[in-house]
Amino acid sequence: MGEHGVVRPTSPEMNTEFRAAWPRIVRVLAAWSGSLDDAEEYAAEAVARAVARDDIDDLAAWCVRVAKRAWIDDHRRRGTFARLAPELASEEAVAAVETGELPDELDDRLALLFVACDEELAPGAQMVLALRVVCGLTIAETAMHLGVQESAAAARLTRAKKALAQARGEFQVPDAQERLVRLPVVLDCVAGMFTVAHRTVLDPRDPLADLGRQAHSIADALVTVFPDDTEVRGLRAVIRLGLARRPARVDQDGVALTLDEVDRSRWDHQLLRAGLDDAAFAASGDGRFALEAAISGVHSIAPTVAETDWRRVVQLYRALEQVWPSPAVDVARLTAEAQVALSEGTGLGGIEDQLATLADEGPSYARRDAAFALADLCWRTGRREAAAARYRVLATESTNEAVRRFCESRSGI
Repeated sequence: MGEHGVVRPTSPEMNTEFRAAWPRIVRVLAAWSGSLDDAEEYAAEAVARAVARDDIDDLAAWCVRVAKRAWIDDHRRRGTFARLAPELASEEAVAAVETGELPDELDDRLALLFVACDEELAPGAQMVLALRVVCGLTIAETAMHLGVQESAAAARLTRAKKALAQARGEFQVPDAQERLVRLPVVLDCVAGMFTVAHRTVLDPRDPLADLGRQAHSIADALVTVFPDDTEVRGLRAVIRLGLARRPARVDQDGVALTLDEVDRSRWDHQLLRAGLDDAAFAASGDGRFALEAAISGVHSIAPTVAETDWRRVVQLYRALEQVWPSPAVDVARLTAEAQVALSEGTGLGGIEDQLATLADEGPSYARRDAAFALADLCWRTGRREAAAARYRVLATESTNEAVRRFCESRSGI
């Protein structure tokens, strides 16, 4: 919600054209006004007006013109337009930007991501600005991914915009060298976008609201700019392999399935092969996404859960913990260790205790994963009453309909 009381339209009002146009509108307005904050504000107002019209030929150009007029009207009323006018781009430059002839051929979404991931901002501020302004996540989705309260995420967003304006003044897309400096944070943001998509919607019926496919598109754009970077290719591998396995995550009634219930013949095998190609390329690297791609690759080539090379998965997670320590990685590694213990009959040892600690004390995303892992272990080891109790709690906490129904089915509700 901005100064004008307008929010960016969301599905079902926003169609594919609106989603595709949004990054370009924001980038054009930011380049023209010099302010990313103003760009998002006035772009939202223009898009909201466009929703009610059916006579627009070029949505992006129309929204830019409407937003510019609104910006000028507001600043004239404030008495600041005369002072700012000489600093604005020439009409020729503005026309070139509006028609798509941007001086920098970088994809609009990437341009905004690289701006949002300015090293002058704190890491948390970079992430919330990128996830909200560029990737289009709601404040609630952003807060969930970062493991913070919605009010904290909203405050971070406000501070990030102010800090960016104070640090850099006018909006400017960084040059090629500066992009390399900011690339790791950009990759983290795109990964965050896909993680939110993977957790919140198991089987998206509305392609317009499919954050997973949007993350894939941004990853494709990143590979175009950085084709030989193992981390970029590793990230795209993770996204591709995740999307390839997504069709089998729910049954015909829309209830979530466990790994051993999944019909792997339903996977998108063309996308799977593309993801494995990326993972193979990334294998020469040893960064976070190269390792995540290797883990996803092991899962993707296994015929069944039982035939998965769980020892290799554990090994890879331990390597990942060294380069990217995270409670989420701890949970995943412990879950893999539990698979090894159960398959070899060696006993769970302290695995459940460690998961219980993370379920009680970890950040929100890790608590949820740990709680599911504990419920699954209870179920698979025959402790059905304990499992049902855990699933009842998870059913009340789940915001995903397919997951909620799965938890209810196991809890006896």
